[in-house]
Amino acid sequence: MYGIDRKTLYIIIGVLIALTLVNMGTFNIVATLLTLPGVILAMSFHEFAHAFAADRLGDPTPRNQGRLTLDPMKHIDPVGIFLLIFAHIGWGRPVQINPNNFSKVSREKGETIVSLAGPLMNFILAFILMIIFYLIIIFIPGTGILKSLSGINVMNVIITMLYYAIVVNVGLGVFNLIPIPPLDGSKIFLRLLPYKAQRWIDDNMNIIQIVFLILFVTNILGYITAPIIEVIMTGIEFVVSSIFSIFM
Repeated sequence: MYGIDRKTLYIIIGVLIALTLVNMGTFNIVATLLTLPGVILAMSFHEFAHAFAADRLGDPTPRNQGRLTLDPMKHIDPVGIFLLIFAHIGWGRPVQINPNNFSKVSREKGETIVSLAGPLMNFILAFILMIIFYLIIIFIPGTGILKSLSGINVMNVIITMLYYAIVVNVGLGVFNLIPIPPLDGSKIFLRLLPYKAQRWIDDNMNIIQIVFLILFVTNILGYITAPIIEVIMTGIEFVVSSIFSIFM
C-alpha cells in the first residue's frame, strides 16, 4: 500500500474509530486474540512482498529503509492494525519506492507489479495456511473448528487461529485490490482505463474517497466484497481438499 494523504487518513481514522466505538458492544475478546496472529502475519507478508518486488526490479529504497524483512515491527502501523482488528479494515506501514530506479521494467509496469505483489502474497499465504489447516484436521485426531472455546485445547486453538488467518489474508488481499487510492488496486486497475477516465478519477478523487467511506460505514462495501472473499475461500479450500483426496 502506498502513501496516503494526511487529511484523508485523519478522516478515515475518525470515521472508523467512531464506527468501532458504536460496535464495541459486540466485541469478543477471544475472537480478537485468536485473530491477532493472523492479522500480524498478513500485514507483515503483504508489506514484505511490496518491498521484495521493488527490490527485485532494481529499486533499493525498501532495502535501504529496512523493509526487506518479515519482522512485524518493521511493517505494522499501530493505527492500521487497531482498525483492522476492531473495525475490520486497516493497513500496514507504507513501503516507499522510487519507480525511477526500476531497471528491469518500465516505471508504470514496475508500479503495477509492486502493487500486485502485496495482495498476491496474501492469497498465496492463505493457500499455504489452508494446506497446514488440512494437515492438522486430517492427521491429528480430535481437532475441529470451534465457534467458541469452552475449554483450553491447544490443537483447537491452533486450528482456529489458522482458519482466522486464512480469512484475514483473503480479506486483506481482496480489500487492497479495490481500485481506489491509496489501495493497491488503484495502481493495478486504473491504468487499464482510457486516459480521459483516468483524468476524471484524478479530478474527483476527494469525492470518490468520501463515497468509499460511506460505502464502508453503511456496510455496503461489505456486501460487495463478502461474495468475492467467499468465492476465493471456497476456491482455495476446493483445490487443497482435492489435492488431499488424491492421497486418501
